[in-house]
Amino acid sequence: MQTLLAIAIKAALEAGAEILKVYETNFNVEAKDDNSPLTQADKNANAIINKYLKTTEIPIISEENRQLDFSERKDWTRCWIVDPLDGTKEFIKRNGEFTVNIALVEIGNPVLGVIFVPVSKELYFTSQDGKSSKKITLISEEISVEEIFEKAEIIKPSAITSTVKIVGSRSHLNGDTKNFISEIEKENKVEIVSKGSSLKFCLVAEGLAHIYPRYAPTMEWDTAAGHAICKAVGVSVIDQTSGKPMRYNKPNLLNNYFVVKA
Repeated sequence: MQTLLAIAIKAALEAGAEILKVYETNFNVEAKDDNSPLTQADKNANAIINKYLKTTEIPIISEENRQLDFSERKDWTRCWIVDPLDGTKEFIKRNGEFTVNIALVEIGNPVLGVIFVPVSKELYFTSQDGKSSKKITLISEEISVEEIFEKAEIIKPSAITSTVKIVGSRSHLNGDTKNFISEIEKENKVEIVSKGSSLKFCLVAEGLAHIYPRYAPTMEWDTAAGHAICKAVGVSVIDQTSGKPMRYNKPNLLNNYFVVKA
């Protein structure tokens, strides 16, 4: 697992550096078939990550790859799940809250996760044994993986005290999310913490928030890496339809609504 983790980290760092090259230009924005935005940064990062992950001979599900029918995926025991640029809308707004997400899934279960934030150079990743998650803020993407393993610090969630910090946005809460928050407000003071992309998972994993309710559509590549990082620190990511932990490489790659809770 250490070799696979090292490959994923290298892929994320190189992809992040390539994303920043585009970020600093007057880039064009295309619309995909589902009207979601696409930039050259998405494409370049995807090419880099595929280059690295293909050496492992483990199949890849990426937002920017051609999606395979479940009939071709159903017998996979392992696969990578990748979002080369999570938060393209944040990238376009130039607010820095976008990430590179890489996860390894075994029998539907996320066992390895890497999230890199190109602008702040924060790197989150699961430990080799999947029993903890770590964070390091890099000076440069040129750092060796050995140094990352040596210097990264373990992150931990925080217990709820008098105030429950919920990841969301006061101005963009739908009815289901408002109802969820209202139930908590009956017994606790609530503070809304706003953040883009998979950083929402990281906030809960490192104790800067307690709950992330997601009552809106997401895809597997939006969540797999964050789920792995949360799971490794004991934070649950529960599918609100099944009542069980989220699963991956499903027939439909669209997630059900879910709640992340410390």
